[in-house]
Amino acid sequence: MAQRVGIYPGTFDPITLGHLDIIRRGAKLVDQLIVGVTTNPSKNPMFTPEERMDMVRRELDEQGIDNVSVVGFNALLMKFAEAQGASVIVRGLRAVADFEYEYQMAGMNQQLNDRIETVFLMADVSLQPIASKLVKEIALFGGDISGFVTPTVRDDVVARVNSIGRLGDY
Repeated sequence: MAQRVGIYPGTFDPITLGHLDIIRRGAKLVDQLIVGVTTNPSKNPMFTPEERMDMVRRELDEQGIDNVSVVGFNALLMKFAEAQGASVIVRGLRAVADFEYEYQMAGMNQQLNDRIETVFLMADVSLQPIASKLVKEIALFGGDISGFVTPTVRDDVVARVNSIGRLGDY
């Protein structure tokens, strides 16, 4: 029987507790889950793709999630999924706004390759407000992000903020 391979794509800049929740749950649905770390021209990343991949790998090791690997990509998601032999795309949903965007994206992806299904996982209620963009913004303004990321990711973000300078001091 063929292995069921899934892709969980994202920028993971930085990886949050919400991402880790979706990875843990998504890994239960497939034999092999590939966390696809990508670039997104519309986002302004704090970390390089290599730093983000290393961060995700470290977090997966610390969490003890075994059937998950990390692969970087800079291509159309469906082309990446095809190249990885994936039959499932895993996406997390936090709110209605996520659903509208993801629904449209799933429809476009289905037009590109109808053999790859998109599976939506609802974010854990306690993790729904967490977004990487907001984590970075809070950190840049000197706020505490420890409730949104692991301690090691918090240290990575704080170190980066310290190297580039905080914003908004009164």
